[in-house]
Amino acid sequence: MGQTMGLKLYNTLTRAKDDFVPTDPALVRMYVCGPTVYDYAHIGNARPVIVFDLLYRLLRHLYGVEHVKYVRNITDVDDKINDRAARDYPGLPLNDAISRVTEKTAQQFHADVAALGCLPPNVEPRATEHIEQMRIIIERLVATGFGYVAENHVLFSPAAMNAAGGTLPRYGALANRSLDEMIAGARIDVAPYKKDATDFVLWKPSKVGEPGWPSPAGIAVPGRPGWHIECSAMSWAHLGEVFDIHGGGIDLVFPHHENELAQSTCAFGQSVMANVWMHNGFLQVEGEKMSKSLGNFITINQLLATDDFGGRAWNGQVLRLAMLGTHYRSPIDWTIRKLEEVNTSLDNFMHAISDVAPSKPSLALFEALADDLNTPKAIAELFRQYRELDLAGLRAGLELMGFDVAAWTKAKAVDPDLEAEIVGLIEERLAARQAKNWSESDRLRDQLAGLGVAIKDNKDGTTSWEMKR
Repeated sequence: MGQTMGLKLYNTLTRAKDDFVPTDPALVRMYVCGPTVYDYAHIGNARPVIVFDLLYRLLRHLYGVEHVKYVRNITDVDDKINDRAARDYPGLPLNDAISRVTEKTAQQFHADVAALGCLPPNVEPRATEHIEQMRIIIERLVATGFGYVAENHVLFSPAAMNAAGGTLPRYGALANRSLDEMIAGARIDVAPYKKDATDFVLWKPSKVGEPGWPSPAGIAVPGRPGWHIECSAMSWAHLGEVFDIHGGGIDLVFPHHENELAQSTCAFGQSVMANVWMHNGFLQVEGEKMSKSLGNFITINQLLATDDFGGRAWNGQVLRLAMLGTHYRSPIDWTIRKLEEVNTSLDNFMHAISDVAPSKPSLALFEALADDLNTPKAIAELFRQYRELDLAGLRAGLELMGFDVAAWTKAKAVDPDLEAEIVGLIEERLAARQAKNWSESDRLRDQLAGLGVAIKDNKDGTTSWEMKR
């Protein structure tokens, strides 16, 4: 195994930055909530994928590639999937339509996150492949009094969990709220068959035409799982009753992760589900919350393949560096200006190191990442190395953080004849600008755009250019 210098991670459960001590250094285990595959993933969805990919890379560096197991699930049973399938494929049976939607969306997600420089997880379980594990957990919860059957539903009782005491955690400990606060602050589904307002669904009957499976707990009609039980089942199947790290966005702390923690600890009689809970902060766009109603809802694919944001398509590695420029626990403001600045910096880095063999990441960079993924400090170290021409160290640091020099160079490569034509047109345009012949300057800009070239007029009078993706 590799070096195991001190790694500190902020734990949402303890509200402290603690030394990371894996249960078994020979197999460090991490679970991260993945996509619900009904539509393109938006840029907010990209943040946990990038953050936990970086942590995965760091853990592999610390403990060895063969000693880290990263599980990121796919949710492929959900009301939103059903609705999308019925809308997009009205002529097909719903189950066939669902299969088409989930396969197409999962493939798109994989392509998008690969473009962001993210490694595939070791295991990518699908909810529909783990129905039996869900049934087993639900049966245990009913048998021990934490779950109950009502009108063909199975529900979990947080009140029963808190009444049990003992080594079980308190329901609400992860979100740091009391039951009353959670009732007041959450959208609670009102249903006459619930014993308490905070009770949540483990299993529900399927409507006619919806996906359905044999129900647990003696229920005679087919049903399907609630959202929260899916991740409890998949993490148990692939990582065991207790594992090292559970990650996701801060929006998942309550109710999703709170409910996962409750189900799993009560089903298995454990005091914890994961030893460390990690959550990345929110993302907003140009200072505003991202929403379709505001017209600022941006998918990863739009940023990679269209000119909808900033008038150009962005290289995935630019998106990665822009995301890592803010500490993962802080809110991030996604702006065109930030992307433009990052694009210039990354281009400078890659140009400087394209012919340099990597050495080892600097101690300063490594210490920054080991301090709860302090990526702003790590990036500051990359800039220091660039200024001081420590190019071998710069390349090693970039590669540790998931940046691919060869892929960048390939994306930037231009046919020599085309490059000569572009340079000639830019020189003609500079001459037109110096002569204040603005119509000719605009004509040449349009001609360059037609060749797929994005140009930028710099304050020093020069013009820089690059090919649009």
